This record gives sequence, structure tokens and C-alpha cells, in this order.
Amino acid sequence: MIDPELLEMLVCPLSKAELVLDGDYLVSTDKETRRRYRIEDDIPIMLIEESETLDLQTWEEIMKKHGKPTD
Repeated sequence: MIDPELLEMLVCPLSKAELVLDGDYLVSTDKETRRRYRIEDDIPIMLIEESETLDLQTWEEIMKKHGKPTD
């Protein structure tokens, strides 16, 4: 599990947007990039080339689940 204080300090390395913890992933709140970073052994893998781009519908569902705006 990621320490909540660490989560508050982390941002998406591509867009610098806030991240939300969604299971074993950190998801950028930036609608343009929609990046998702995996967490392995409680360590976030924050490399852009190791991340994935979510489709718009999946990203919107995650944002709604975490109470984040989608516009």
C-alpha cells in the first residue's frame, strides 16, 4: 500500500497532474494524457515509457469512482 503522504507528493511525470490510487495503479487526473502507472511491490513505477494510456471511457469511470471531475 502506498503511504498517503507519498501519494500527495506524487504527480504524473508527463502532465504534472494529480494522481489517484486505483487498485494496483496510479492514474493521472489529466484528461488529455490519461496515463496509468502500475505499482509493483508497493513501489510506483513512474516511468512514462512503462505507463499506459487509458481509453477515455475507462479513465472517466476511474475519475467518477474517485470523485474527480471528467471535463
